[in-house]
Amino acid sequence: MLSKNTQINRDQIEMIALDQLVPADHLVRKIEAAVDFSFIYSLVEDLYSTKRGRSSIDPVVLIKMAFIQYTFGIRSMRQTIKEIETNMAYRWFLGFGFYDKVPHFSTFGKNYERRFKDTDLFEQIFYRILKEAADKKLVSSEHVFIDSTHVKASANKRKFEKKVVRKESKAYEARLQAEINSDREEHGKKPIPPDKYEKEENKEIKESTTDSESGYYVKDERTKQFAYSFHAAADRNGFVLGTIVTPGNVHDSTMLEPLVEKVIEKCGKPNAVAADTGYKTPAIAQYLIENEIRPALPYTRPRTKEGYLKKHDYVYDEHFDCYICPEGQVLDYRTTTKEGYRQYISNPVICKDCPLLAQCTQSQNHQKLIQRHIWEPYLEEAEHLRHTEENKIIYARRKETIERVFADAKEKHGMRWTTLRGLKKLSMQAMLTFAAMNLKKLATWTWKSPEMA
Repeated sequence: MLSKNTQINRDQIEMIALDQLVPADHLVRKIEAAVDFSFIYSLVEDLYSTKRGRSSIDPVVLIKMAFIQYTFGIRSMRQTIKEIETNMAYRWFLGFGFYDKVPHFSTFGKNYERRFKDTDLFEQIFYRILKEAADKKLVSSEHVFIDSTHVKASANKRKFEKKVVRKESKAYEARLQAEINSDREEHGKKPIPPDKYEKEENKEIKESTTDSESGYYVKDERTKQFAYSFHAAADRNGFVLGTIVTPGNVHDSTMLEPLVEKVIEKCGKPNAVAADTGYKTPAIAQYLIENEIRPALPYTRPRTKEGYLKKHDYVYDEHFDCYICPEGQVLDYRTTTKEGYRQYISNPVICKDCPLLAQCTQSQNHQKLIQRHIWEPYLEEAEHLRHTEENKIIYARRKETIERVFADAKEKHGMRWTTLRGLKKLSMQAMLTFAAMNLKKLATWTWKSPEMA
């Protein structure tokens, strides 16, 4: 039977407490029960005057407003304020009553510019929440999963100017240079003078005229944009252990070492680090193995042109330090380059009449050149470990940990793109987003409903 609602109770007056309007299992209740946000006062007390000026907005309220935005994936602070005005659960979380005035949306931005901008406040908040989870035995740094994702910058990809800039030096360059010269001396070569390394190497880049600190990122013909890279490390339970934000044109592999160092400093040294193909480099393998950290890296397809012999078809003789080709010819050591590669060359007189010449080299003088990095043994050890059952289990968890972290961050927490500009503000967004995700997981896992208590 069709029925119609004839009672319109919009003007009905009720005597009710705001607490009664918030569902017993609402996420804000779980978060409030999981963390005491009063720790924020001690972090910001030096940023406020105790003697002069008007009374400020409660800093805990400011930070909680930001957590509402990033926890529930609201697109901006302006929209967050609108949601707080009408959402009783948000008002309850902030400690507001029915008629309390909600701060203007610009309040957080002004406080950021005047107080928080040049501080590590958001990083301290991130690690305090992580510590709460660690104290409850929810965090484990035994296996660490590292990756990065691109976040679209608030910048028009067609508005840029080309600039020539100096190439950034890599974290491992100092120790690589020392080993290169040691290797050259062992082979009877002169060490490379320091001025050869210090010589500036330049590259041309596209710099956005809207957000100059973003980086031009090219994935394929369809994906070309200015972006930032959010590099993150997660544990086996999906808790984010650390993050670093860089321009989108910074290669993933250059950030693994500083990110692992951050994890070691804040959470302890991991037993194993898992990362995808982009991190499978001699420098990363050397860093992890030398620090007694097990590398869990994937299989990489040979990059040799189709129809030609693969590098593994040439056998390396460690004792005599040479390569042997499939036809039995020895490729002798020639030199070690300043990039860290030993070069091995064949005898062109022998190669000229070789039946495999067409599959071996395109060189005009019929000479085969093979390059081997001085840290290649570490990469070979990582490849050997790849076949172990332990590594297979560790690497398989990437999709359940760091990849899921990025998927949730983009789908549920507004990290697919940004309205902010500049590295400092993007670092704030990364810290608050991952702190909100850790807080949500901590609150959900430790929640005991009133019925169960």
